[in-house]
Amino acid sequence: MKAALNEIIHAPNRLQICAFLISVDRAEFSIVRDMLGVTDSVTSKHIKILQQAGYVQIAKPTGQGRVKTWLELTPSGRLAYAQHVDTLRRVIADSP
Repeated sequence: MKAALNEIIHAPNRLQICAFLISVDRAEFSIVRDMLGVTDSVTSKHIKILQQAGYVQIAKPTGQGRVKTWLELTPSGRLAYAQHVDTLRRVIADSP
């Protein structure tokens, strides 16, 4: 049986985003960008794909000062990431 990797999560930057967000309640966009070591536009592109899949929720609370963009994995994002990691583990375990 061929393992079904989640193509949305499997892309390296999106995998890193999910791996980071699974360990926190939420994270500010600039922290995620800096963790990836890429530009705002590259980060935004990957976040948008995750958001469209229902895996990441974006919040921009208003208040005093600069508006910050906060990211968090949704329950379905947490489940999809956990399933993807499980699939990766099975692929590795089944390799010669």
